[in-house]
Amino acid sequence: MKKNKIKDSFLEQLRKIPIVQVACEKTNVSRNSIYRWRKEDPKFLGEMELALAEGEALVNDMTENQLLSLIKDKSWNAISFWLKHRNPKFREKVEITAKLESSKETLSPEQEALLKKALLLAMPPKNNDQSKS
Repeated sequence: MKKNKIKDSFLEQLRKIPIVQVACEKTNVSRNSIYRWRKEDPKFLGEMELALAEGEALVNDMTENQLLSLIKDKSWNAISFWLKHRNPKFREKVEITAKLESSKETLSPEQEALLKKALLLAMPPKNNDQSKS
């Protein structure tokens, strides 16, 4: 029973500050114990992942709140950061130019590589923040 209380306390700390080392220190549990529990107990692993996600969401909310405060205070760095990350018009752009030697319907391996590079650069970053815009 005592082990469950310790696990619950550890998970509660992760919900507040999603850093394993900090939660270990606050609950006086070693990192080795935590990672052993994760390995041995799939339920604890799931609960820990959920607690980390909740903690990260809390920190993200606090961070966005601070960023909005800086924007209200007319901080140019904060304004620029917000626009570059939340408004497609202000994102950094990459331009790739190429001169095609012929008008064949198939691309040469060099052209294919260049096209793949251009498409990868043009794709938005893989994070959930972009879906909120």
